[in-house]
Amino acid sequence: MPALIGLALTSIFVQNFVLVKFLGICPFLGVSKKLDTAIGMGMAVTFVMTLASIMTWLCQKFILVPLNIEYMQTIAFIVIIAALVQFVEMFLQKSIPSLYSSLGIYLPLITTNCAVLGVALLNVNSASVISSEGSYTLIETIVNGFSAGIGFMIAIVLFAGVRERLESSDIPKALQGMPIALISASLLAMAFLGFAGMSF
Repeated sequence: MPALIGLALTSIFVQNFVLVKFLGICPFLGVSKKLDTAIGMGMAVTFVMTLASIMTWLCQKFILVPLNIEYMQTIAFIVIIAALVQFVEMFLQKSIPSLYSSLGIYLPLITTNCAVLGVALLNVNSASVISSEGSYTLIETIVNGFSAGIGFMIAIVLFAGVRERLESSDIPKALQGMPIALISASLLAMAFLGFAGMSF
């Protein structure tokens, strides 16, 4: 259990996919102008990451490895992620049309969000911390996928809060818009690097 808690905290803070590994930057920058859309995108990505982690792990374990076609890993994982995103898109369109329209083009872009694919690949290629297996166990995969999604949501919500405050700030004209957003994102990333500790 302590190993799983450590894995979760590492995925959320120390190895945050957006602010430390710089994966999933497109929705991070594109959907972080408003807090409510950032929360919606964070929840959608967390859901897709968790389910994609489970489905891709099962695909790797019971289809790709037994058939000795591990070289098809990336293609198979992208197909699984695309199907899950399509499911989320249809659900949001029927259940929460306002969120669906505010997420716009960035919702289908979860399919090509490298953070989602990165988590899936990490799960099947990382050494297990609780067993002697070569890769993460199913429980480690679930914990890592969900935690990575929570880390993404924390990052995008924090960034959306900063950007909303910047809207009412007196910013030099040359820095207005995307320049100040990128500067803010870099400062947030530096803050998250503090979780990894300092080495001299």
